[in-house]
Amino acid sequence: MTRADIIAAVATAPGRGGIGVVRVSGPELGAYAFALLGKELVPRHVMRTAFLAADKKRIDDGVALYFPGPASFTGEDVLELHGHGGQVVLNMLLKRCLELGARLAEPGEFTRRAFLNDKIDLAQAEAVADLIDASSERAVRSAQRSLSGEFSAQIMALSRQIVDSRMLVEAMLDFPEEEIDGLDRGRAAEQLAALRQGLAAILAKARQGSVLRRGLKVVLAGRPNVGKSSLLNILAGQDLAIVTAIPGTTRDSVRETIVIDGIPLDIVDTAGLRETDDEVEKLGIARSWKEIGEADMLLLVCDARDGLTEQDRTILAQAPQRLKRLVVHNKIDLAGLCAKAEQREDCKQIWLSAKTAEGVAQLRQAMLVIAGWEIPGEDIFLARERHISALLAAQTCLGAAADQLSRPELFAEELRLAHNQLASITGEFTADDLLGEIFARFCIGK
Repeated sequence: MTRADIIAAVATAPGRGGIGVVRVSGPELGAYAFALLGKELVPRHVMRTAFLAADKKRIDDGVALYFPGPASFTGEDVLELHGHGGQVVLNMLLKRCLELGARLAEPGEFTRRAFLNDKIDLAQAEAVADLIDASSERAVRSAQRSLSGEFSAQIMALSRQIVDSRMLVEAMLDFPEEEIDGLDRGRAAEQLAALRQGLAAILAKARQGSVLRRGLKVVLAGRPNVGKSSLLNILAGQDLAIVTAIPGTTRDSVRETIVIDGIPLDIVDTAGLRETDDEVEKLGIARSWKEIGEADMLLLVCDARDGLTEQDRTILAQAPQRLKRLVVHNKIDLAGLCAKAEQREDCKQIWLSAKTAEGVAQLRQAMLVIAGWEIPGEDIFLARERHISALLAAQTCLGAAADQLSRPELFAEELRLAHNQLASITGEFTADDLLGEIFARFCIGK
């Protein structure tokens, strides 16, 4: 990609709508806009106009907005054409834009140009996609905080502290004859302790934001006829799965996304796990194990009248060890028990009734706790896995630096590595292949 070419794309989602937008970005779009509209545009003013084909026939009627660079989203000249939202008319308008010398924008290319032209940093660019994909109000607010630069500001403040520490230790290295080594070593230790504390606070917020951003896949599994489908229905608040007293009713996976305290949970009801000669049921059981293998959390549903059976223990043993687990003893209304929650056998266990809803509220909260959600205030920001990885790597480097206080050269090197890890979050040091991977996941027109 070069910055000298003009790009264009439909910026609104595919389908029919009252309004559709075609966005154009590139250098010196004044003449380009005149060829398309037959008139000159006043910067940052909404202008009613016709969009003209090559033969000057009208493609559509709408409004145009012209934002000269560098005071625009991409940092280049940006032209937005707001017309009617039919897919055919938008395609005709886009085709005319391409005839005038633009090329079709790649996914995320408008945002990528904003990053390359220093309008936003990389964390803010990623927040654009996170804001579009947000599945709850809390996720929207957190994405907006990242987009406004709160996450980046905290990362950059920490980076500046690391630079201050590096300057201190470099002075120790460059002027060994000065009698300041003891004093500066003490200051370096204090600064490093403050750095590690600040990084830990950011990492905690980022982990919460990661849960908020991607949500969790939760699989309901267990023996047949223990009430998995009933539990899915009451969690979802509607009858999604067929419920009968006949074991093996569920043959295929049924899923629904619910939101608890702003966290999206993809709940999957699976076929009962047992030995069977029924070929169709065998396929359902195979799919159940596939869903379990891809899950973030396993809800093992048991019959409260039976307790945790040998079959249930076998399911727990065969599930991937990385899985977060929660044992749900259902049907307490039939067992004559009361709702409760306990920590037993290395996993949380809850007693409830999917029929009466007794104990279901405890289940909802337990799922969030096990997922690592601490229900913080409104100061978290959305974070991606690469952000978490970079923060963890920086934390490791600062820990190694603490072990090298008596060896200034190694101490300085660990600080440098930590600084580079933080810089990768905002894009100060970022490989081109990583940029390609990040922006390729955006939608075209953004």
